[in-house]
Amino acid sequence: MGEHAPLKASGEAAATPQSKVSAKKPKVAPAAQRAESRLAMVRRARRINRELAEIYPYAHPELDFRNPFELLVATVLSAQTTDLRVNQTTPALFAAYPTPEDMAAADPAHLEELIRPTGFFRAKSRALLGLSQALRDNFGGEVPGRIEDLVTLPGVGRKTANVVLGNAFGVPGITVDTHFGRLVRRWKWTEQEDPEKVEADICAIFPKSEWTMLSHRVVFHGRRICHARKPACGACPIAPLCPAYGEGETDPEKARKLLKYEKGGQPGQRLRPPPDYPGLPAPAAAPQQP
Repeated sequence: MGEHAPLKASGEAAATPQSKVSAKKPKVAPAAQRAESRLAMVRRARRINRELAEIYPYAHPELDFRNPFELLVATVLSAQTTDLRVNQTTPALFAAYPTPEDMAAADPAHLEELIRPTGFFRAKSRALLGLSQALRDNFGGEVPGRIEDLVTLPGVGRKTANVVLGNAFGVPGITVDTHFGRLVRRWKWTEQEDPEKVEADICAIFPKSEWTMLSHRVVFHGRRICHARKPACGACPIAPLCPAYGEGETDPEKARKLLKYEKGGQPGQRLRPPPDYPGLPAPAAAPQQP
């Protein structure tokens, strides 16, 4: 996989062959053929991580942010919606309330209206007001850099805390969202359903230095190739390592049509993606009708 350049941001991306995807059906992964020892699973898991690092060298958080406060707010808003919808919503939100102090003093009705597109806007508005007030009153208007402090904020659990710590403070952490949990169970890295138990199991497999980037790579793969309902198995570069191969479309041509975002030549989720991202920026929100 390292022998080909990242996909270009064009419609040609859907036709670009993955270097490790053969036109023939890949062999079933050894783990699917016989019982796998703990050591063999760890070795396979670490190899998958290395492969994903080559497939997604540009993996990154898919929420637009410029500082820890913006990332914290965006992550809270991302519950039960897409990162794209959050990214289309936050420019107006942060223009109105750029700091915790500003947001703590916001008119609830105005705040609700600004975040309405993200869904569950009343509950999210209460969480944003609460966490902003806590930041103002308890942390001097600054987002704390410890998980013990972050989880005391309204609307902030371990997943949100690990996103903020890993991407705004450089503190390693595993982010167990729906994509991450789905894939690590498909790959037989864990059988747990509870996010905290999943986090503990995966932390035991990988060195701490890999935790944050592993989270991004797995989520990228889940959004682009290993989808929930119809995985693109026939276009998956790690198919030979996957015990769940065959749950999705195995025909290479049909599978390529299932690829999303830059793998399918489509825009990504960020309006302001990192410079090394090979896909197209997402479109801004359409102007509201008067």
